[in-house]
Amino acid sequence: MLLNDLRVRIAYEIEGTQYKHSFVGTYQGEHLDVILHLSKNQDINTLKLSVNPHQSLTMQELIIEFKHSFSKDETVFMNGYQSWTDSREFFIEEKMHRISKLAFPLLRKYQFDKYGDTNFKTASKRAGDLHGYTYAYLRKDDQYILMGSLSELNGFTLINTSVKEEMIWIEKDCKDLIIDYRYDAFDLVFVRGDETHVFETYFTLMNIDKPKAKHMTGWTSWYNYYQNISEDIIVKNLEILSSANKNIDIVQVDDGYQVAIGDWLLVDQNKFPNGMKHIAQRIHSKGYKAGIWLAPFVCETNSRIFKEHTDWIQKDKHGELALAGGNWSRFYALNLEHPEVKKYIKQVFDVVLNEWKYDLVKLDFLYAVCMHPTKYKTRGQIMCEAIDFLRECVGDKLILACGVPLGPSFGKVDYCRIGCDVGLDWNDKAYMRLFHRERVSTLNALNNAIGRRQLSGRAFINDPDVFFYREENIQLTQTQKETIAFVNKHFGGLLFTSDDISKYTDKQNQFFDETIKTELIKILSVRPQRNALIEFSYSIEGVLYDAMINLDSKTHQGIAAYSVSKKKRMESEQ
Repeated sequence: MLLNDLRVRIAYEIEGTQYKHSFVGTYQGEHLDVILHLSKNQDINTLKLSVNPHQSLTMQELIIEFKHSFSKDETVFMNGYQSWTDSREFFIEEKMHRISKLAFPLLRKYQFDKYGDTNFKTASKRAGDLHGYTYAYLRKDDQYILMGSLSELNGFTLINTSVKEEMIWIEKDCKDLIIDYRYDAFDLVFVRGDETHVFETYFTLMNIDKPKAKHMTGWTSWYNYYQNISEDIIVKNLEILSSANKNIDIVQVDDGYQVAIGDWLLVDQNKFPNGMKHIAQRIHSKGYKAGIWLAPFVCETNSRIFKEHTDWIQKDKHGELALAGGNWSRFYALNLEHPEVKKYIKQVFDVVLNEWKYDLVKLDFLYAVCMHPTKYKTRGQIMCEAIDFLRECVGDKLILACGVPLGPSFGKVDYCRIGCDVGLDWNDKAYMRLFHRERVSTLNALNNAIGRRQLSGRAFINDPDVFFYREENIQLTQTQKETIAFVNKHFGGLLFTSDDISKYTDKQNQFFDETIKTELIKILSVRPQRNALIEFSYSIEGVLYDAMINLDSKTHQGIAAYSVSKKKRMESEQ
């Protein structure tokens, strides 16, 4: 299947001296032993690798590599670093996006390099050189070979391909990690078969229970009002939704209710004079669940937290306070190793969930907590422990994770954003496309919704982001709006909008009701084409459909957004 000519490469440092070894199988040396367990079956191969140091040493590199001859009709899926990172099937002649040199002067000003893996993984310029995290797959027709990590607790797992060199290598993100104990670095699985088989096998081996959360529909404030929200705006939309008797489950208040990012319990009294508990009560009175947005691991420069507790902030390798991005007044990552930080975050959740009575928390910008590994913890370990901490804080209430590396979230959160923010246009301004892979882009969000479809119902319920039908405050064409709704409905499990539906026409109301209509949709196969068309087959209540989606990078105005043809009732249902 794979793992032909398997070789291990390891590099480490002891008291300033560098050591490197390359070997096949198990290695026993003066400074360490490397134990490799490989099990090969017809459809499932497993690989475990541990490093047993004889003395304290500092890891520099740990890689497993093997040969693979790529065929011209083979595609490669690479899961991006975090929720917003573009993630899709690549054809083997494609290149992975890199931040353009033209954009470098603006990186420091806007901190665009903070959102992804730019600072610790360099994307290649060469066609067929691709990389991703936690899991990836090769597809040829309807046959898949999935490569996946069963745990990211000891470091993120990076999967790399080089078509030209006919090579795949898997590396552990463990540079500068000090180990003086057995380090169980890799726990990998390789599965061959159809799409359902490889993903069911992967998550079964991961011992992850199926998500208990259900598919939901709802309204969120962000993609219409952004930070310009108020009690009046939330209540007005709540009344409109209730009066229209729309079949939604949840109303979520997004960013803008707090005085500053990080000061979650300091509510802006000018915007919300009756406080956030009052808003939750109003939402509940209409029969909806109440959701609220927080970014628990960050604080902005203008926050009271930052001004009074700079000792709570992470420091980078130069000892400087760790900037995590350029949003708001620029924001910093909190240090979850500081006991007062954990105490504060627990207090926030206690108030939000038990006093204010919110049912769901949308937790955003979570990647920030693991930006800077320590001498004794990798990024992956920090992120895994942080997600466990959030689950402990939230208890049995619902978590919608966002801006988060996905692997550590598997089986731990109820809902998860699996793409970047959609925009009010199709693919943002041309100059923004020079920047990071995590940028706002409706096109990228749709590709991610399709590319990460297999996670929904296995790792969590997928949130593909919102759909729109409104005419005001938006630059999307009707064709594009219908494309977004169609993709979200068929590939997602959380259907949100931010529209003021009081302004809907009868036709828009019809579109809206059709989008949120509860239907058991089963995706049967997906076949991306080189012309940016995506063919797929699905069924609804035993009736089989073929569909075509146009995800051209241009506006595709005047071109059919999608087409659907009913084929027949499936034989098993006849």
